[in-house]
Amino acid sequence: MQSANQAALEAALAWLQRRETAVWLCTVAAAQGSSPRPPGSLLVCNAQGEQVGSLSGGCIEEDLLERLRSAALPLTGAELVPYGVTAEQNERLGLPCGGRLQVLVQRLQPDRDEAWLEAALTALAERRCLQRRVSIPTGITQWSPVATHGPLQLLEAELVQTFGPQMRMLLVGAGQLSQSLAELALAMDYDVLVADPRESVRAQWPGPAVPLLDGMPDDAVRTHASDCHSIVITLTHDPRIDDMALMEALTTEAWYVGALGSLKTTEKRLGRLRQLGLSDTQLAALHAPVGLDIGSKTPLEIAVSIMAQLVSLRRRPPPA
Repeated sequence: MQSANQAALEAALAWLQRRETAVWLCTVAAAQGSSPRPPGSLLVCNAQGEQVGSLSGGCIEEDLLERLRSAALPLTGAELVPYGVTAEQNERLGLPCGGRLQVLVQRLQPDRDEAWLEAALTALAERRCLQRRVSIPTGITQWSPVATHGPLQLLEAELVQTFGPQMRMLLVGAGQLSQSLAELALAMDYDVLVADPRESVRAQWPGPAVPLLDGMPDDAVRTHASDCHSIVITLTHDPRIDDMALMEALTTEAWYVGALGSLKTTEKRLGRLRQLGLSDTQLAALHAPVGLDIGSKTPLEIAVSIMAQLVSLRRRPPPA
């Protein structure tokens, strides 16, 4: 699944390349209270009223298009547009729970902005991170490669945003739980792959249209899910399959490695992996039993517990 922000950047570049001169890139620059979309969300629109991306699910987009029709969007540079400042605006725009947003509206120029858009899209395709720094008074964007994601920052005269690859989730095992987990992960904008060396199991895959990888699971991890934007979760209950994936994943930069199983099964698994040469430090990175302990029993409930754990870990503030 293509991320919404990536789609917005691609549309912006395509419009500039066909020499459109009225293209605006809109970014949720700050949010207070409840927000329909998180800071960093993008929407791009043009003079024809076309739009790609999302800031709020509809209400703010309609207001921006009305501003476009009335020539109220910036002609040059960039401008911060507040939403939710008044009760009347909250009611008219449908912002939840008194939420307040600031949206940076940046006028893009064909000759000035194509380079950084191309650089950002190349970085995303190569699963690298790139930082965008927008001067609010001038609308000029500077960019540079960075090692990891950083939080969006709205400074006095500058917006700093990091673009990076989608989190990729490799599910080992093409069973019912993988189906439920894949559906939730896709809805939450993860890039999902399913690996299973058993042809008969892959042939009966009941889940969404995601890549189904054959071959051995350690090869799948090595080829598709070994960087710091990767998640590997084993779900087959077959140690001959799961252990191979875990043995490889725990030696990579994968951000999260999880394994389905009870506490007793986990103890046995740790013993086997230790015998295969993994260190205590590597084994400590394994999330097993996978997911939050919410009393889940059904495949969908277990999938919810796993996604909840991922959300909790991703939203945890970085160490000071």
